[in-house]
Amino acid sequence: MSVPDQTDSTSQAPKPSGKKGFNLQGFTQSRVAKRVLGGLIGLGIIMFALSWYWSREPAPFNVVEEAARAANVQNPKELPLGYTYSTTLIKIAQTLLHKPGGFLTNDVFPPSVLLDNIPNWELGALIALRDATTALRNNIARSQTQSQEDPDLSKGEPHLYFDNRSWQLPSSESEYEKGIESLEGYRDRLRRRDANFYARADNLRQYLEVLEKRLGDYSNRLSSSTAERMPEGSADRHSEMGRTAWLKLDDRFFEARGYTWAAMLVLKAIEFDFRDILGNKTALVSLQQIVRELENSQKSYLSPVILNGSGFGLFANYSLTLANYIARANAATIDLRSLLQQG
Repeated sequence: MSVPDQTDSTSQAPKPSGKKGFNLQGFTQSRVAKRVLGGLIGLGIIMFALSWYWSREPAPFNVVEEAARAANVQNPKELPLGYTYSTTLIKIAQTLLHKPGGFLTNDVFPPSVLLDNIPNWELGALIALRDATTALRNNIARSQTQSQEDPDLSKGEPHLYFDNRSWQLPSSESEYEKGIESLEGYRDRLRRRDANFYARADNLRQYLEVLEKRLGDYSNRLSSSTAERMPEGSADRHSEMGRTAWLKLDDRFFEARGYTWAAMLVLKAIEFDFRDILGNKTALVSLQQIVRELENSQKSYLSPVILNGSGFGLFANYSLTLANYIARANAATIDLRSLLQQG
C-alpha cells in the first residue's frame, strides 16, 4: 500500500511578511555618505574662516615705541640717529612674514592660493620696503657718492629683491629673513656707533623723489577705474591707460593700500630721525600732511567687495576715493621736496 506523496511545509518558500528586511550595506553607505558630506561642509567652513582671518590687513604700529622697545630704553631721545628708521624697516618685513597666515603670495595650497587681495597688499608693502631700504643703502648710510657703502646693507638689500612668488628652495621667506638679519646687524652697529646714518636734506630728497613717482603711479592707475575705453588702434600716448579690467580692480586697490601702509610708517620714522633738518627748513608741516593723507587712505571699508561705481552714481568708487588721498599725498610730497631743495 503506497503512502500519498506529501510536501513538507518546512521546505516551502516563506511567504513575505509585508515588512522590509534590514539592509546593512545600504545603512553603512548612508552613514559614510553623511560623514563625507559633513566633513566637506566642515572643511569648507574652516577654509572660509581662515580666508577671512588671513585676508585682514595688519594694523599700523607706533614706530618710535617699537624702536624704544627694541633698544630697551625708556626715553626715545636716547635712541641713536637712524635706529627708528632701521627698526621700522625690520618691523615691516617681519609683519609681512609673520602676520596671520604668514607670507601668502608664494603659497600653492588652499586656501592661500585662492586669495588675491592680501597677496597684492603684500606686494605693495614689499615695494615700499624695497624703496626705503635702497634709499638707506645708496644715500642715507653714505656720506657722499664715492664713500664706501655699509657692508650689512650691501649684503641684505639684494635679499629683499628676491622673487616674491618663489615657494621652492630657496623660498621667498628664507631670503627675506636673511635681509632682516642684515638690517638687524646694521641697527646693532648703529647702537655701538659703528655705522652711519646721515640725516641730511639731500638724502631725504632722494627718497622723496622715488616716493613721489610711486604715489603718482598708484594714483593714476587707481583713477583708471572709471577711464573711458580707448578706441582700437588709438595713437594717443595714453591709450595704454584705458579703463581697468573688472577682475583687476581689487588687485590695484590692495597693492596701493599695501604701499601706502608701509610708506606711511617709513615717513613717521623719517619724521623722528630727520627732525632737526625738517625743523630747520620748516618742512615738518608738509611731511605731516603726507602722513595724514596716507593715514586717511588706510580707513576701513564697509563693503565685502571693492565697489566700482561711476563718479556720481548710486554706488561708491573705492578706487577713486583711494586715488584722491594718494594724489593729495603726492602733491604734499612735491611741496616737501621743493622746500628741502631751497638753500
